[in-house]
Amino acid sequence: MPLEIPADTLILWNDQSAQHWHDFLVANPGLMDISCDIGRATTIAQLFQHIVAVELRYAQRLASQPESDYADIPFDSPAAIFATHTRALDTVRTLLADPTYDWSHEIEFQTITAGRLRASRRAILIHLLMHSIRHYAQLATLARTHGFKPTFPGDYLFVDAKRA
Repeated sequence: MPLEIPADTLILWNDQSAQHWHDFLVANPGLMDISCDIGRATTIAQLFQHIVAVELRYAQRLASQPESDYADIPFDSPAAIFATHTRALDTVRTLLADPTYDWSHEIEFQTITAGRLRASRRAILIHLLMHSIRHYAQLATLARTHGFKPTFPGDYLFVDAKRA
């Protein structure tokens, strides 16, 4: 029997990770201004913008909505950053609730760094969720390097078992 990981479990991991980072940024606002060289980000705040922008833009692609422009995605506060995250996951949850939505359907889209791509909606959803987790791991290392020690686990093993 093939192993299938329910999308809602991965969404839960992504969302719990985002909430941990939100709370950590609220408690450690100085972290936002630290220099960063991950992707095109020059500060940690810009890396958070990138994380939630990817979530939102891919959710919009899945929902056949116009994609938000990066310049319109705020990153001046933890609340602004994570409001975008919530908006993205709300869009994804709406799609998951639709029994007629075809996750195997392929769509073509333009990316900022990789050009034109074609992928199934399922692959896009997995990318949306795992991209964030990958960057959260990078952020944990960067934060520790600058004296900010995250006090929460990032591994999937620590997903709130009551909700998973």
